[in-house]
Amino acid sequence: MVAQYEISLPPFQRGIHSITRHISEAMEKLPSTGMVNLFIHHTSAGLMINENADPSVARDLHQAMNHLAPERMPYYTHVMEGDDDMPAHIKSALTGVSLNIPVSGGRMKLGTWQGIFLCEFRERGGSRKLTITVTGQ
Repeated sequence: MVAQYEISLPPFQRGIHSITRHISEAMEKLPSTGMVNLFIHHTSAGLMINENADPSVARDLHQAMNHLAPERMPYYTHVMEGDDDMPAHIKSALTGVSLNIPVSGGRMKLGTWQGIFLCEFRERGGSRKLTITVTGQ
């Protein structure tokens, strides 16, 4: 079995946002065993799996990312698209643009405290497009 879905996420403010529900709702029936691949079609946003129980984790991760790639650094040359653009590219490179999640028993096999997150690194990133590919049997 191979299935592919494209979804557009609603615009999110800058930060790290749980999208597990968006992903689950976009897929029809999952195979007994297999793999889900998520790919975001943007260079200024990223994807991650992290703790979904305590919202302070997402806030702290967001602050840490801002510390790692601050705005208005004098060595940035890619500056025409706004102060948040080059830092967004750096943060996207750090988080990555795809995830692989195993499927077992017809469900994504996320850990007890794990969720899927959109890392929105732009002030006005707008709607973000994802491709979800499901393989399995």
